[in-house]
Amino acid sequence: MNKLKNNLSKYISIDDISIRIEGIAAQLSEIFYDDIPIFIGILNGSFIFLSDLIRKVNFECEIDFIKVASYDGIETTGKIILDKDINLDIKNKRVIIVEDIIDSGLTINYLYKHILSYNPKDISIVTLLSKKDNYNLNFDIDVIGFEITTEFVVGYGLDLNQRFRQLDCLYKLKP
Repeated sequence: MNKLKNNLSKYISIDDISIRIEGIAAQLSEIFYDDIPIFIGILNGSFIFLSDLIRKVNFECEIDFIKVASYDGIETTGKIILDKDINLDIKNKRVIIVEDIIDSGLTINYLYKHILSYNPKDISIVTLLSKKDNYNLNFDIDVIGFEITTEFVVGYGLDLNQRFRQLDCLYKLKP
C-alpha cells in the first residue's frame, strides 16, 4: 500500500464527498418525495457512491444494477460491452441512473439509450464526477457531484484495472 500511495495525490476528501452526497440526497428527496423510483447503479464503479447516497435519501426506492465495460487501463476502448443487464421491470417507472464518473460520455450515452428501450416513465442521471469538457450528449445530466479536470482519478469506487476502489477518497494518479 505504501508504494501505491507514492503514485497518488489526494484530490477530493471523504468529508467533501460526504457533504456533497448529503446535498445530492436532499435534491433527490425534493424531486422523488412521493414516488418510489428505481436506482440503477452502474457497476462496478458506482457501488460505494450509490450505497452512501441511498442511505441519505428521504423516500422509498428500489435498487438494481447494470454492468458495462469500456476501459482498458486509463484508456477507453471506444466500445461498450454489456456484462449484466437490469433485472427489475422498469416500464412506466421513474429511474435514477447512478454513475461514478462521466468522462467521454460513451458509456452514459449507451446506457441512456439502453434503459430508454425499456420504456421507463422518466430517467434522471446522477453522477459523482463529470469531465464536462470531454463529452457532448443529447440529454441532460441531472445531478453532478463534482466537475473535475481531465486527470485520471481513482478511489471511492473508481479503479485502475480493478485496483484502488477501496480508497476512502478520490486521488489523482501522478504522471
